[in-house]
Amino acid sequence: MKPNQTYSLAYSSCPNDTFIFKAIARQLIDLHGYAFDIVLEDVETLNQKAAKGAYDITKLSFAAFGSLLDEYALLRTGSALGMGCGPLIISLAGRSIDDKNKPIIAVPGLGTTAYHLFRFYMDDLFAGMDTDIIPMPFEKVMPAVIEKRADFGVIIHEGRFVYQTMGLELKIDLGQWWEDKTSLPIPLGCIAIKRDIDPAVVCDIQQLIRQSIDHAFSNPGMAYDYIQTYAQELDEDVIQQHIGLYVNDFSKDIGEKGEAAITTFFKKARASGLIEKSGNSLFAC
Repeated sequence: MKPNQTYSLAYSSCPNDTFIFKAIARQLIDLHGYAFDIVLEDVETLNQKAAKGAYDITKLSFAAFGSLLDEYALLRTGSALGMGCGPLIISLAGRSIDDKNKPIIAVPGLGTTAYHLFRFYMDDLFAGMDTDIIPMPFEKVMPAVIEKRADFGVIIHEGRFVYQTMGLELKIDLGQWWEDKTSLPIPLGCIAIKRDIDPAVVCDIQQLIRQSIDHAFSNPGMAYDYIQTYAQELDEDVIQQHIGLYVNDFSKDIGEKGEAAITTFFKKARASGLIEKSGNSLFAC
């Protein structure tokens, strides 16, 4: 490895990301001279900042990455793909998504995979239905529904583990719907890197992330306080469920099935007019 500068590395404060990157952040593995300026922000904030090229290496929703292929390429490590881990549509009890002419839907950002899956679902089952979409940070979606500022909410992250305790009801599991339609994992989030970075450096960084994941699985208790620091609002069970759901073999390497899922996702996104076709390859290394 031949580092030549410090690289900005941005990811979310969610337990799956802090679990993946804790060995890098705490230098629990040999970084071979590489240095990282680490920033933690909400995924939708990272999506928006990536459009301005803010960070060298960044966590992104796959939905946002699909619109940034000219600037960023995909790393094979660090992604969140999986079965049974998709976003949910929730509401107060007794509601149906077609019981109002123009339902108000709170979504965790227009650049999120959750919003794209919602659009795919609506195009498939309710083509032509008029909806009022209100984007907001993911943690504000459930309060918006509870306070009746939105009729329905699309929830992600730890929301899927706690919505019932807040008096909310599951309407649609968008992940299950996707899996039933495609038999593929859901491409939720990825780690992208700027295309102008030296390819040898890209491969080195990809390997470091894989080593960080392997270290986390082998030493789950080491530097666990790093995860807890950024998940203070979550109890221990929710943290463990979160990591268990979103960090898996696809996080270590996207693989052929993961590639098929991403390709299918982008094909549907183009058909729905959400992203444009790009001539760039997906992967950086």
